Amino acid sequence: MLSPGPQPSPSGFRALLHNRAFLQLWGGQIISQLADKIFLVLLITLVVNYDPPRFFANSMTSAVMIANTLPAVFFGSAAGIFVDRYPKRDILSSSNILRGILVLLIPLLPKLFVFLLLVAFVESILTQFFAPAEQAAIPLVVPEQNLLSANALFITTMMGSLVVGFAIGEPVLSWVGSWGGLYGREVLVGGLYILAGLILGLLPVQEKIEPREVRIHPWTDLQDGMRYLGQNRLISNAMLQLTVLYCVFAALTVLAVGLADRIGLKPTQFGFLLAAAGVGLIAGAGLLGQWGDRLRHYPLPLIGFTSMGVVLVAFALIQNLWLGLSLSLLLGVGASMVGVPMQTLIQVETPPAMRGKVFGFQNNVVNIALSVPLAIAGVLADAVGLRIVLIGMGGVVILSGFWAWRSTQQVLKDVT
Repeated sequence: MLSPGPQPSPSGFRALLHNRAFLQLWGGQIISQLADKIFLVLLITLVVNYDPPRFFANSMTSAVMIANTLPAVFFGSAAGIFVDRYPKRDILSSSNILRGILVLLIPLLPKLFVFLLLVAFVESILTQFFAPAEQAAIPLVVPEQNLLSANALFITTMMGSLVVGFAIGEPVLSWVGSWGGLYGREVLVGGLYILAGLILGLLPVQEKIEPREVRIHPWTDLQDGMRYLGQNRLISNAMLQLTVLYCVFAALTVLAVGLADRIGLKPTQFGFLLAAAGVGLIAGAGLLGQWGDRLRHYPLPLIGFTSMGVVLVAFALIQNLWLGLSLSLLLGVGASMVGVPMQTLIQVETPPAMRGKVFGFQNNVVNIALSVPLAIAGVLADAVGLRIVLIGMGGVVILSGFWAWRSTQQVLKDVT
């Protein structure tokens, strides 16, 4: 399955560690990702400081999270249009610095809940510019033969920041609040964003933007991006596979509560299952990044989807804690076999002038894929039972793997 895409160099991660531009982009990503996670914790922490609107007291936290999520669904594709028109370095830097300034303004705003919602909403809009610019910048600083390793490292740190950021968010904010004064928490988060922006602003990358490309025609550009995805089946197939992958993880986030209870954990300890899957994804991404050249002849997404499907079916049949955690670890490894090569394939096959549109659309689709299962997975589990839902999901995932393999093979056959 990796044959149409790039292969890592024999040196794997070692080549990336000698690439100054990549290290700078990677460092900016780590700091920005941590700031993102701690910012969400900060938003929830700040809710108690605001007087609730009438009939809204019990829904303030949900409202803040929704305000921070909606832009990802509605503005992802539009943001990608701008990414194609302006230097990626400028977008990466300015989006972080503006987010930092926005957080630093929180203490200066009136203590009205609507302003907290506005901060959450605007911060998320700025994030929609950062996400596709980051993906589009990787091929600018990394040679094609090292892209698989680079994506593996980015996915590894993304998952790591997800686990670490949420885990340390509350303790760090509490410590800073007691040590740094009344507004120490806002200064910390805002400072992290600004630091990331400064690092990325010094990114040693040369990108030529033609003057004619700076003129923006949003509707035309959006149509061009959709048309390109419709014509390039290799990229659209890869994007569909990533969509299925994110749907599985989103549904598992909801189902893990009931699953934890089945294997002997408390329902509130469902995070152990998700953490095990995250560790598996990190391990799998690391394996692909370092030794992916030895695995390039294998249909990795087919193997990944099949292993994920088998794990989901097994989840429905087990009641043992350690077996459940081991299966969750295997689920993460299988996910890496889909996510890393497909993300790399999209980067390589997309022309530089289209990367912003494609990654903006991908960001849009991924956020929808994360949102829909969150809404329906729990309802289905209540209606037909957790076991049936898990078995059904497993079957769909396995079929998706075989469809993806056959479809990609057919596309490659047509191309040749």
